[in-house]
Amino acid sequence: MTSWKTVQNLTTWLMMLLLCSNQLRAQLGTTPHIRHIVVGRCYSYIALVNPSLRLDCEEMWRRFEEAVLRQSSCNVTVENYQQMFYSIPQTRPCDRFLFWSKTRTLMQSYKAAVRDSWTLEDTLVGFLFNDLIWCGQEEQAGFDFSSCPAWSACRNHAVYSLWLQASQTFAEMACGNITVLLNGSIVNAFDRKSMLGSVELDNLNPQRVNYVNVKVVADLQGPFIESCSQGSIVDLIRILQSRGFRWTCSDNDQTLMILQCIQDPKQSICQTYANGLSHRQTHIQHNHTQV
Repeated sequence: MTSWKTVQNLTTWLMMLLLCSNQLRAQLGTTPHIRHIVVGRCYSYIALVNPSLRLDCEEMWRRFEEAVLRQSSCNVTVENYQQMFYSIPQTRPCDRFLFWSKTRTLMQSYKAAVRDSWTLEDTLVGFLFNDLIWCGQEEQAGFDFSSCPAWSACRNHAVYSLWLQASQTFAEMACGNITVLLNGSIVNAFDRKSMLGSVELDNLNPQRVNYVNVKVVADLQGPFIESCSQGSIVDLIRILQSRGFRWTCSDNDQTLMILQCIQDPKQSICQTYANGLSHRQTHIQHNHTQV
């Protein structure tokens, strides 16, 4: 026979599971306080990131709401966002554009080290909506804070459509020498179905882009699956050639290796690399002394 204490314990566990389940469902809905987050980011951007930008943050938010609210979460197309995009001034910092796919953590480190890099997340739209979730309700006013469908659930997803337009605009603006950062430790590092492969690459203009500099970086401990001469990277290079782009490809970039070693200095390759640099520095100093 089950004791009363056991029943109490089971009841407590059930309540905790239900609470966690409800919290999880809530997390899948529109990001709480999204209006305050987006408008606040807008003021921060024009005050700290680009003070020369002239933009009405409240008007921008109203156009965003017009694009999303009072319609199905799966019925928001790129066209819905066009009025919002038209109202946003665009910046074109040539020679600074950085494209990436499946290398987010390393991209962030690379941006911190190479401070003149410019990613989609540095544009106003990218800055405002990065890591946020949203969807409207067809039958009711306001956002749906309880549940939003996954990106894969429908073609005209509210979040996907905004990033589709943002990615297209970002690629169309690209000029000068651009960098593409890819992960050499995974199969299909260049995925034709990704935003990079399906949107950004197709909207690059070879008349405005001087060189596409592809950088392939694998995890320090491997696996070493793809490189400039192997895997999907070869497909990327073929596409660049067929469209008339000039390109370079590196799979042993010194800056990227140093950044990886800073994050994980105990790797044996980092010790070897550090010893090599130390030996080279000693050799240079010795030569200077002789001179």
